Amino acid sequence: MLSEPERSFTWRDGERLIRFGAGALAEAPRLLAGEGFDGYVLVTTGRALDSTPGAALLAEGAAAVLELPGGRVPEASAAVRADVGGRPLVAFGGGRVIDSAKAVAAADGLRCAAAPTTLSGAELTQFHRLPVGVERPQAGLVRPALALADPDVMTSQPLEAVAASAMNALAHGAEALYAAGANPVAELVALRGAELIAAGLDPSEPAGESLALGALLCAHAVDAAGLALHHVLCQTIVAVTGAPHAQTNGVMLPHVLEWIAPHAPRELGLLAVALGADRADAALAGERARGLAARVGVGRLSELGVEADELDAVVEAAGRRPELAATPGSPGRDGLRRLLAAAL
Repeated sequence: MLSEPERSFTWRDGERLIRFGAGALAEAPRLLAGEGFDGYVLVTTGRALDSTPGAALLAEGAAAVLELPGGRVPEASAAVRADVGGRPLVAFGGGRVIDSAKAVAAADGLRCAAAPTTLSGAELTQFHRLPVGVERPQAGLVRPALALADPDVMTSQPLEAVAASAMNALAHGAEALYAAGANPVAELVALRGAELIAAGLDPSEPAGESLALGALLCAHAVDAAGLALHHVLCQTIVAVTGAPHAQTNGVMLPHVLEWIAPHAPRELGLLAVALGADRADAALAGERARGLAARVGVGRLSELGVEADELDAVVEAAGRRPELAATPGSPGRDGLRRLLAAAL
């Protein structure tokens, strides 16, 4: 699936260093020291510390280990912010952990590194909230200055959790094709990422290297292109109902792609081919995504605990998001309601 150069590389991308490949996490002490992370604070969770390969290595090198409490990023990051004490941060965990570290770094002008344990893509993006009580970042939102992307670590969860995380990653690639900042470079990166994710989900056992690199590429693309309808809906569903983030992406992506298809036929035709269709037919993108999403093990929002009487609140909150205006065929509130009802 991957060419030899794709399997392991070190990439200096502007202000950040990206290290991808099997065993990348074992290089953490050298890379962190080389990038100025001496005396770092490790932000993680008890589950990541106890069950994820490489956790002990990062904990041993840390000046302090902070376990992130449960809850949303603004509250969780606020809870650990004071204990960071102005030191550089290293995040070890999924998207919520990395986003919380980015939030503290942005609030206090600190540097942040990330070692992801899922396919969230947070290690490459500048998307995150701020801690409760912080109205604006010191010097803009934060992208980690060092990303340690080890495929074995990124795909170490159980099969259905890996599949759900992969669908979240695939949604990044899809969104990059038609969001306001879509561009030819992001398109090429997103399509290769989508191709790798589809290939990685095809076998009975996910191909970790393919999924991990696909997630990395899709995250890079969406960071350049921005967010649109899919992320507006999924982020709002999670915030309003408490549904799990990755699984929500898996449920919603086929529905959103079906909505977008008539309004972005070229882009979604290319996506359909990347996902394994035999022709560039935009209508096939949603169909292919639905087949991949079946590996998540849930197919409807109701299976994630979403209730019909919560949809109006989701529509109201999503309708206020500015990203909707730049989405091709942007639905009004009635359209949002129909999309959600179809997925319920």
